[in-house]
Formats: sequence, C-alpha cells, structure tokens
Amino acid sequence: MSRAEEIRVKLETAFQPSHLEIRNDSARHAGHGGDDGSGESHFHVVLRAPELAGQSRIARHRAVHKALGPDLVSAIHALSLDLDG
Repeated sequence: MSRAEEIRVKLETAFQPSHLEIRNDSARHAGHGGDDGSGESHFHVVLRAPELAGQSRIARHRAVHKALGPDLVSAIHALSLDLDG
C-alpha cells in the first residue's frame, strides 16, 4: 500500500470526512532535503470533517497526527494540512 493510500485509509477511518484530498507533492521536491528517493516524502492533505469543527488549529493538527500514527508521520518528510470542520 502506498503512503497516500495509507493516509487515506487512516483519515477516512478516524474522521469519516465530508471531503478528503491527498496530493503527493514529492516530485516537486526531488533532490531537495528530505527527499528519500521513494517518491512518497511530501504530501498535502485537505480534510473536512465535522469532528474537527470548533477545534483550534493546533488541536486539528494533533488529531490528524494521532490518526496517522507515529510510524507514518515519521516516514513522511513534509505534511501540509488544510483542515476544517
């Protein structure tokens, strides 16, 4: 399973989002710091989920990191998050 698929499964399971986009931006960072050569090091996630409504920005980011788990989060060099309820 690719990291993008793993991100999707974990976020859908944790949040049942009304909207979820996962964009792999790794190719744009090829040869830069943090590029591990896997093609799966940089991601942008847009997530809309009722569970996140009313939470602070930090709380929303913490919730996503918790849902993804430490192993997946540490395997990704850059994770850009656009989160809302």
